Amino acid sequence: MTEDTDIDRLLARRMARRKFVTQAAAGSTIAVLGGLYYFSDSLTREARAQTRSDGRPRLPPGQRVLSALRPMGGRPGNPKTSEFRLEVHGEVEKPFVLDFAQLLKLPQVTAHVDVHCVTGWSLIGAQWKGVRVSELARMAGLKKSARHVIFEAAHGYTANIRRREALKDNVMVVYEHEGKRLGAAHGAPVRSLVPDLYFWKSAKWLTGIRFVEHDEPGYWETRGYHNHADPWKEERYS
Repeated sequence: MTEDTDIDRLLARRMARRKFVTQAAAGSTIAVLGGLYYFSDSLTREARAQTRSDGRPRLPPGQRVLSALRPMGGRPGNPKTSEFRLEVHGEVEKPFVLDFAQLLKLPQVTAHVDVHCVTGWSLIGAQWKGVRVSELARMAGLKKSARHVIFEAAHGYTANIRRREALKDNVMVVYEHEGKRLGAAHGAPVRSLVPDLYFWKSAKWLTGIRFVEHDEPGYWETRGYHNHADPWKEERYS
């Protein structure tokens, strides 16, 4: 594959995502993977009128509220809980590997949080269940040298976030959404959840959490997307 072809494909992906945002703003329904996902004008207005505890508006700029969690594609990983393994490693004193049964024995958290996709949709107040990343960091003995966290997923996909953001109470490794086990399209059996950054940071089909000293831009970050991805600053593209 030539360098020109790589650039053309990157530009095509960017244009497709921008076109989606434009079309979403003009209509109230989108069709994807054979299903319909509805933008709710009333929920959008309600969310825009609300303020978070940190003083920011509940709904970031350029977002509209969607009726249900939309599958965003990606190359699927293995959905079988019997074969799931999560490696916690890197700049830690006690690296370890968990299977699914061991994950369920850790302190569990059920939280209602909002998520925001770079394509312009948001899901408000969705229920998620899982384990806080901060709990896994505590178990592993996080070193002071760790400044960034790399979520590792199937087929080499990675997403990078800052340590202080990874250790927030609302950042989790989740296996349930709205009281049901994650579906294969949403990253089953386990995905990361980083509500305060654009949703591509919430890696599906999670296989590892690696704490590192130096930042390592992930899959989308090396393809033109913003390294930080704050929805309230509209940090979509680099």
